[in-house]
Amino acid sequence: MTTTVSNGNGTDVVSLLKKTKPPALKKLASWKDENEFDGTGNPKTPRTSTTPGHENCTFHHDLELDHKPPKREALLPDMTDSYKMLLSALGENPERQGLLKTPERAAKAMLFFTKGYDQTLTDVLNDAVFDEDHDEMVVVKDIEMFSMCEHHLVPFYGKVSIGYLPKNKILGLSKLARIVEMFSRRLQVQERLTKQIAVAVTQAIQPAGVAVVIEGVHMCMVMRGVQKINSKTVTSTMLGVFRDDSKTREEFLNLVQSK
Repeated sequence: MTTTVSNGNGTDVVSLLKKTKPPALKKLASWKDENEFDGTGNPKTPRTSTTPGHENCTFHHDLELDHKPPKREALLPDMTDSYKMLLSALGENPERQGLLKTPERAAKAMLFFTKGYDQTLTDVLNDAVFDEDHDEMVVVKDIEMFSMCEHHLVPFYGKVSIGYLPKNKILGLSKLARIVEMFSRRLQVQERLTKQIAVAVTQAIQPAGVAVVIEGVHMCMVMRGVQKINSKTVTSTMLGVFRDDSKTREEFLNLVQSK
């Protein structure tokens, strides 16, 4: 039988509902199914830009991490079909002009939003760890962050501030931003993201301490649910001397909060 659905622009026939149940979606092969992960969420056997056959990868559009994972890209047809089914379930017609290429665009966008799964700390650092006799605090603040809430698959965004006290090793400043990018481009919760960034900096240069503060706006609170458009979520992780020494922690927080 046929059913009509109004979309605000008029009433159109958008789908045929059959008495039989729709075919079940087949289980999509996951890259995670083929890899073991360490305690920080990084794959133990990742596909990197140095893996044979990946030297000229461009999928991630990253000047330093040009890497195109064929296994994930191979999921595009199935992901596209899933988005088509979603549009139909919403009462839309995925064959109309405005939506004709939307399922494929959405699938490609989701792969980009989650590109952090294909990056490791080694890739991101790219040997940018330097011996330096410096033991004063290093702070990079207001690093822009975009991520996807794993509970509702909607964005959350904000700013990340990172501080560390070196012990004879410093990190290229841009690498702090790239660590943020790697972990934020995954399905996340802000609390875990904050800790993962701090642990990654610790693993990279073994400093005396690391501090991370994230201030985020979650669209799952703004667009749905309580719909509080001015609410912000602040999370922090303090490791080493930042946890043990209140004066060091206070100095970092003052630097982060200053304009």
